Amino acid sequence: MTVNSSSTTAALALIAGDMQAMDAVITRSLSSDVPLVSQVSQHIIAAGGKRLRPALLLLMCGALDYRGEQRFNLAAVVEFIHTATLLHDDVVDESTLRRGRATANASFGNPASVLVGDFLYSRAFQMMVDAGDMRIMQTLAEATNIIAEGEVLQLMNMHDAGLSEDGYLRVIRSKTAKLFEASARLAALLAGASAAVEQACADYGQALGTAFQVIDDVLDYDGDAAEMGKNLGDDLREGKATLPLIIAMQRGTAAEQGMIRHAIETGGTERLAEIVAIVRQTGALQATRDAAASEAQRAIQALAVLGRNTYSEALLELASQLLQRRS
Repeated sequence: MTVNSSSTTAALALIAGDMQAMDAVITRSLSSDVPLVSQVSQHIIAAGGKRLRPALLLLMCGALDYRGEQRFNLAAVVEFIHTATLLHDDVVDESTLRRGRATANASFGNPASVLVGDFLYSRAFQMMVDAGDMRIMQTLAEATNIIAEGEVLQLMNMHDAGLSEDGYLRVIRSKTAKLFEASARLAALLAGASAAVEQACADYGQALGTAFQVIDDVLDYDGDAAEMGKNLGDDLREGKATLPLIIAMQRGTAAEQGMIRHAIETGGTERLAEIVAIVRQTGALQATRDAAASEAQRAIQALAVLGRNTYSEALLELASQLLQRRS
């Protein structure tokens, strides 16, 4: 997912040097004697994106005044774990487009994408050992396991038009928000922060990650395909009952509920325009944005225990302005 906002640009400018140092670690760590491993890895890494998870780790390190070199290594680890999930996600979802480019599975085939995803996971675990800290390894191992559980849970929920709001939130807090949470917690562990500060960092990351995913699901019905670099209606085509659809079914007429239910169960998008109209007319988009705003506020409150500096102000702005996201 990408975010186009001045606050994000400013936050990333603050850590531009750190991100370059992380890129150097990534480049070194992607080296392999197997050419296809490097080709597929470079394909998805080069696809861009804001790299929000490693950026969050680096910003939080700044807020906690940690300047050690290990932050670059762990930022790369986080990016590798995320990249591996993308490779596997696109195979499972049969996606052909990501960030406006052909997906790795579309370019290299499903077997290569799955196996290179495995390479990135295993390389990430090699790199995290370098930190020499059992709590760091525990945090990343737990996060990776929960992300995998979230992926399986989402697979089980495919084409389930009866998915509840709680069930939806359980998936995104596992599949998406968990790595945001881990990224923020890692900064606290590197900085040797107190238990209270560590928990506040984790709470910020989880809330921010949840809000980002909720907004991402809004954009599948209210975004611009060219800006987003994905096809509108992809979630519906994959049979995903996301929050806009869940709320629209709660508020719609029996006929509208039936139309949405049928589309989720069959993955049919032939009536996408009508469904988008229902989602808008029922106020489901605004209600979903309100849910994201509640998570953003939770993130802002979590930052209260941190000292005020340029980095913590950037984290505050990141949470405050994410609802301006349009792609």
